[in-house]
Amino acid sequence: MRIALFAETYLPNISGVVTHVHALRVGLERLGHEVLVVCGDNSYGHYLLRDNVLYCPGFVSQKFYGYTISTPWSRERARYIKDFAPDIVHLHTEFGIGFFGMHWAMHHNVPLVYTLHTMYDDYVYYIAPKPFIPAARSLSHQFFGRYIKNCDAITGPSLKCQEYVDALGLSRHVHIIPNPVELDKFAPGAVNPADVTAVREKLAIPEDCTCVLFVGRLGQEKSCDVLLDCWAQAVSPEDKLKLLIVGDGPARPGLIKQAEALGITDRVIFPGKVMHDDIPPYLALGSLYATASLSDTNSISMLEGMASGLPVLQLYDPLNGDQVTEGQNGFVFRNAMEMKQKLSAYQAMSPAEKQRLSESTRQSVAKKGYETLAENLLTVYAEAAEHKRQTQDRPPLVLKIRRGLKHAVGKIYKPPR
Repeated sequence: MRIALFAETYLPNISGVVTHVHALRVGLERLGHEVLVVCGDNSYGHYLLRDNVLYCPGFVSQKFYGYTISTPWSRERARYIKDFAPDIVHLHTEFGIGFFGMHWAMHHNVPLVYTLHTMYDDYVYYIAPKPFIPAARSLSHQFFGRYIKNCDAITGPSLKCQEYVDALGLSRHVHIIPNPVELDKFAPGAVNPADVTAVREKLAIPEDCTCVLFVGRLGQEKSCDVLLDCWAQAVSPEDKLKLLIVGDGPARPGLIKQAEALGITDRVIFPGKVMHDDIPPYLALGSLYATASLSDTNSISMLEGMASGLPVLQLYDPLNGDQVTEGQNGFVFRNAMEMKQKLSAYQAMSPAEKQRLSESTRQSVAKKGYETLAENLLTVYAEAAEHKRQTQDRPPLVLKIRRGLKHAVGKIYKPPR
């Protein structure tokens, strides 16, 4: 099978979506399928096809972490896609590249699969001032609803995706397919102890301190401010606990100021941006992974922590309730008092109990490798192809628009006899 994956950006840029797309590509190729990744990248200033990745030029958006936003249409891009002749078009973005992929697939009657990675209601503040957020949210629902209506199958990494589709008033089923994790790369035994020691010395963390990590892009939607508020109330200096908030983003300066205002700079460390390949020693330094985000959908960074054997300390989230099973792969807290209780319970465990919990945590993500992701998606692709077969008699959207315009013009202007 020939599969075209459309993403707004790809390696060497790093994000949860990029990691997901790369994992899917690798998994599909390992199973013998041909894959073309179509993405935006302004590094070359022109279209470039290299190693089965089509880099499309555009403009760089500093507001969106410096990613390239490409135009929604290009004859040259269309020629590349036609030459590849995909059996399936799979969208992982809704902007320029995704808009192009959707209309190309519809116009050519190719089965279209759409993965909803992001709960966009939590991101509207990036593009709209606060007074205009309700209006912007309404417009975003109309925009993203178009993808949901026109695709042949929808996937998402958590139940939040189904909730989002339901909130848009659209009766579409979302296949819940968990995000992947590179198990071997993040295995505890795969990390050089000298690298872990180097990180500990770099951050000046005493040997007797227990480290709790959050890793990710630091945006408002990650709710690290909630994590800091709870940490300030739950942890005192004598507890010998350090919270490491690893990553960079627009919220980082405000988080540093918040930690200063809360008087917890002795208990919180902001290492800054760490490249993805350099993350394993940081995770190996940790004992727990913490998150208060209610916008993440089965976070890949969290899964990487779990693959490293870090139990998760998670703010209660009913729609991500299947991520953490209390006492088996982590702990759930609802407020600062519960966070304190769970941290104390962990610290009171014997080394053998902590080791069993670590092994149980890693086992809980053991079936989330690259090939498993690909196998799950192949099932969805088959469903999408069947849906397309059943509906292929429907005219493409372009023809519908043309017919509608022709009908409207005919009603307005009737030529004289």
